[in-house]
Amino acid sequence: MRPVLFFLLLLSSASGIAQQNKIDIRHDEAAKRVSVLVDGKPFTAYIYPGPDVLKKPVLYPIMTAGGNFITRGWPLDPRPDERIDHPHHVGMWFNYGDVNGHDFWNNSTAVGPEHKGPFGTIVHTGVKSMKSGKGKGELVVTANWLDKDGNPMLEETTTYHFGATTDSRTIDRITTLKALGAPVEFKDNKEGMIAIRMARQLEQPSTKPEVFTDAQGVATKVPALNNAGVTGHYRSSEGVEGDAVWGSRARWVSLTGTLNQESIAVVIQDHPQNIGYPTYWHARGYGLFAANPLGPSVFTNGKAPAMNYKLPASQSVTFRYRILIQSGGKESKMSPLMADW
Repeated sequence: MRPVLFFLLLLSSASGIAQQNKIDIRHDEAAKRVSVLVDGKPFTAYIYPGPDVLKKPVLYPIMTAGGNFITRGWPLDPRPDERIDHPHHVGMWFNYGDVNGHDFWNNSTAVGPEHKGPFGTIVHTGVKSMKSGKGKGELVVTANWLDKDGNPMLEETTTYHFGATTDSRTIDRITTLKALGAPVEFKDNKEGMIAIRMARQLEQPSTKPEVFTDAQGVATKVPALNNAGVTGHYRSSEGVEGDAVWGSRARWVSLTGTLNQESIAVVIQDHPQNIGYPTYWHARGYGLFAANPLGPSVFTNGKAPAMNYKLPASQSVTFRYRILIQSGGKESKMSPLMADW
C-alpha cells in the first residue's frame, strides 16, 4: 500500500471519521518559498534561500493545528527567551556530518572555529511537482549535495506528503540520494540525519547556564535557566525516557509538551525499510530532535561496529520518515498513527 494512502487510513482510525482539511501548496519563486496552507492558514514552508543564507533547504517554520510554532525562530526570526546556539539548526532538515569527508551538518554562514570542515552544501535545483487536496498534499523537490569546490556528489529527490485533520498535522519525508560520478561514503558519525530544532517550550527543563536572545536578537548570558513554560519530555517506543533517549534505538520517539496552553506531541517515526532500522536517536534536551541510523559506533561508544555506509557510483538509497504533530498529546490518539507503515 502506498505510504500516503496508509497514513490517511490511520488518520481515520485515530479519530473516527476525521475531518480532512484543505491543503494548498503554493510556490513563490521570487521568495524561494513553497508554502503549505491548511484551510488558508500556515502549516509549514519549504524554503531554499540559497547558501548565502542557509546551507541547505529546510521546512520552516512548522506549526501545530492550534497555530503554535514547534520550531525555534532563531537565527531567522528570533523570539524571546530562545537559545542562540548551533546556527545550523533551522526548522526541519536532512543532511549528514561526514559524506566523503565533508561536513554537511555543521555548515552555516556563522560556522565557528571549532568546526574545521571541509564543508558540504546542499543546493535546491527544482520543484518537480505540487499537488493540493482535501486532507493531503504532495511536494516533490530536487537538490544537489556539493563538495567544498562546488562539485555535486549526490543528487537528491525528496517527496513530502502533508496531512491535516482538525487536531493533527503529518509530514512524510521520502528522500532518495543518488551517487553521481564516484562512490560516496557516509562515515559513522553522530551528526545526522533527519532533524528538527524545537521551540524553547518543547525543550526539557535544565539548570545549566546558557545564552539566550530577546525578540530583537540581542544575546544575554544567564547563570541558570528560567524553566517557566519549558515542558518537553522525550519517550521512545521502547519505553526509554528523557535524556536517556540519546544514543538508544527505537522505532519512534515522541516529544510531549505544552505550547501556549496547547498540549501537543511531536513524533518522529522510522521506516522498517530504512538502513539501520530501528534507528539511533540524536535527541538532546536543549531542543535538537534527530534520528540517525548511520552512526552505531559513535552512539554506543564503540560497542557496535562502525557502519561507514558506502553508496556505489550511480546507485541510489532511500530514507523514509514520518513526523506527526498531534494536538491533545494523548498516547491513545497517537498510537494508531505510529503503527508501522
